[in-house]
Formats: sequence, C-alpha cells, structure tokens
Amino acid sequence: MPAAPTRDGPRVNEDIRNPQVRLIDQDGEMLGVMSGREAIQRAYAVGLDLLEISPNADPPVVKILDFGKFKYEQQKKKNEARKKQKVIEIKEIKVRPNIDENDYQVKLRAMKSFIEEGDKVKVTLRFRGREMAHQELGVKVLERVRTDMEAATKVEQMPRMENRQMVMVLSPR
Repeated sequence: MPAAPTRDGPRVNEDIRNPQVRLIDQDGEMLGVMSGREAIQRAYAVGLDLLEISPNADPPVVKILDFGKFKYEQQKKKNEARKKQKVIEIKEIKVRPNIDENDYQVKLRAMKSFIEEGDKVKVTLRFRGREMAHQELGVKVLERVRTDMEAATKVEQMPRMENRQMVMVLSPR
C-alpha cells in the first residue's frame, strides 16, 4: 500500500508515481483503471493537471483538473470556515464582598450582555485586608450571582480561592 503524500496537499502530475491509477476526467466521468503515464499524458493533452484525489485507494484515484484553480478554491473554503468560526472570549467582572446594590445590578447587566454575545464570564471577587477573615461574605455574593444568572448560564468553574481573590467562571447555556 503506497504511503500518503508527505508534503502538504495532494500529489500532482509527475509526483504521482503509481503504475496503475483510476482516472476521472475534467467533466467528472470515470475513465477507469490505466497506467500512471497514460493518465498524465491525457491530462497534458487537454492542458490541465493530474491531481491525486484519494491516495490510499487501490488503485489510487486521480482526476484531471486545473491545479491553480483547485488551490484557489481550497483557500477560499478555508477562509470561509475561519470567518464562520465564533471565538469565545472570557470577559472578567470584578466585584467586592460588600458591593452596593446599584453596583451589583450594573455588574449583573454587564454579565448578561456578555453571556448573550456568547462569551464566558469570569467573576473575580477580591478581598482586601481584614475582609480575608470573612470569606463567607464573598461566597454569599458569588452564590447570589449564580442564582441571578442561572437561567442563561451554567457554572463552568465553581468558586475557588486564588491567593486573595475568589474566582468563578460562568458560560452560556
């Protein structure tokens, strides 16, 4: 069984060294099994290239087509796929253990808008000085965030301590 192509992309023209190949012409019609030499000569006769479509078949399948055009189409497909891809970002919201009600509502609205855009939200609760002695206040704030955001999100990472701050990650449902 011949090895798959080692360079990037399929083998073209003289790179195809198989004694027997299954040829498909430029119109998509199956011409059958023939020698590799004859297939290359047929491709050159119509002014096009011979491209190896499936190298692992027995015998390998080759097709007559314009290689430049083929490469262009592949690049276009790749770019189109990249455009449709949604990059998920992690947005960070910082809160404090003794956050005021209005501030809390503002932060909550910001979190909801981030989630609606499809982004993850990292809620960071920072403790200062003696607040470290009352970590239960921080846990209460994060629990409140979790219950208020429960309809639109799921908790990806439960609240945990990292040095002097508590972190929780929410992601869209």
